[in-house]
Amino acid sequence: MTKALALIFYENLLTGNQLLNRLADLDYRTLVASDLGRFADQAVQEKPIVIIVELGALGERVCGVIRGLRSTPDTQHIPIIGYASHKHPKEAGQATAQAQAAGATLVVGEGALVAHLDQVLDQALRVD
Repeated sequence: MTKALALIFYENLLTGNQLLNRLADLDYRTLVASDLGRFADQAVQEKPIVIIVELGALGERVCGVIRGLRSTPDTQHIPIIGYASHKHPKEAGQATAQAQAAGATLVVGEGALVAHLDQVLDQALRVD
């Protein structure tokens, strides 16, 4: 049986590597996107079960990607988890609001995401 795929974009290497390791522990395959310009195409081609994106310095571009994914029939159903650093609370708050407005399924702090990844995934993947 094929493992579920998580498509990830991150800027902070420490947090990104922690997420990759935690996802592997949870039996996910991972694909790291390094080019936001190709992110939507990768999502269409690879068909991930979940998308995880960092809302860092490129937060506005990431939110544009989220909007694009939500407006495309091939990707509009994929749960999108955004996460922001709490090192800069004002920027994190703005990033959270922008990501929610763009259509992110769930937005959490990076510490909570790493520490509680299994619960965050369960919540994002829940079918109502």
